[in-house]
Amino acid sequence: MKLSLPARVLIGFVGGSVAGAAAFWWTQHGGEAGVVSVIVDSIAQPAGQLFLKFLKMLVLPLMFSALVVGVTEIGDIASLGRIGWRMLFYTALLTSIAIGVGLLVINLVQPGVGFDPAIRDSLLAANTQAAHEITATKPTLSGVQIIMGIVPDNPIKAAANGDFLAVMFFAVMLGIALVLKQTPATATFKDTVQGLLDLVMKLMELIIRLTPYAVAALMFSLTARFGTDILGRLGVYAFCVVLAIAIHMFVVLPLWVRYVGGMNVLYFFRGSEAAIITAFSTASSTGTLPTTLKVAEENLKLPPQIARFVLTIGASANHHGTALFEGLTTLFLAQCFGVDLGIGQQIIVLGLCIVGSIGTAGVPAGSLPVIAVILGYLHLPPEGIGIILGVDRFLDMCRTALNVTGDLATAVVVSKPEMAARAAAGA
Repeated sequence: MKLSLPARVLIGFVGGSVAGAAAFWWTQHGGEAGVVSVIVDSIAQPAGQLFLKFLKMLVLPLMFSALVVGVTEIGDIASLGRIGWRMLFYTALLTSIAIGVGLLVINLVQPGVGFDPAIRDSLLAANTQAAHEITATKPTLSGVQIIMGIVPDNPIKAAANGDFLAVMFFAVMLGIALVLKQTPATATFKDTVQGLLDLVMKLMELIIRLTPYAVAALMFSLTARFGTDILGRLGVYAFCVVLAIAIHMFVVLPLWVRYVGGMNVLYFFRGSEAAIITAFSTASSTGTLPTTLKVAEENLKLPPQIARFVLTIGASANHHGTALFEGLTTLFLAQCFGVDLGIGQQIIVLGLCIVGSIGTAGVPAGSLPVIAVILGYLHLPPEGIGIILGVDRFLDMCRTALNVTGDLATAVVVSKPEMAARAAAGA
């Protein structure tokens, strides 16, 4: 019996994790650590990273062509505006709820209150260099500058710099122009972009077949290097992050999908399984975008033009997990430094996290520079992020899975009117 892709990805995930944990246990009980290091550094890690590079190679042409074609297939500027405003409202609402869940959990558990100063200082000292590298690249959270940055001076330069928001804005504008200006020449250009999208989707189909092996390699590398005791001395903090993510992912989003999107929750999660596991393994929302688009169109049966529009923008601007993590971690670090943030300051943190999550890169550890900026706004040392670096890799995987699940949930809700109309027409 031929197994489905989600089943094979799950087998790769479990198999890689078990093999990596066994390798870690072996090195801790007299085994040759050098052998495991060679396997991790020369085979497993490069294999996983090569898969990620293949996916990222497709992200830019996929984003551009999917948005241009998606906008032109919507075909009506008024409909495009309605879809855009619905997406913006749902994104802001759900992101606020996610941050609220994170703040509620961290206020109830308070893992940073009474945190041993000696452990805090040792964690800071151990990660000084990495923390300084992150804070040196911290972005600006000014809303005006984010808006100004969306409009590119040079679209080609923005693409070269990986400025996906600017590229997406250009693609949307180009799609609108194609709707407004319908001539034989523009029709030819649209066919060319459609051809590019078809080719990228075919390449995506070929590369996604490698997902189970890549997931196994990535999970082996992680568990062989850190073992199952990856959470270490920051276990309570990590538990708070995972708990808040689980509440939003398995309570808030299912209610949202069922009662606002009108979709069966089990159907939603079964259809999204491959994208969620890939997001968890790669810790990259943009890297998972090809898989996310595939499951949205083929498994969840969402209208392609809406799925392409919502999910492509969502990969760079709709980050529930990132916003939740940023707010929760900011309060945890404030607790570690003995700073009690009042309700007013926590509301400010919520607003900064909403803005910051929009500009957060959909790549591993992309939220850490944003946290450094928020700490600076609160007059806390930005280098404090060094405290949580030891467990960030695992938590990054968790929040990326939530990011992608949130994108798909938003696409379901935004698509509901069109799916209802399609069902009525079919009847």
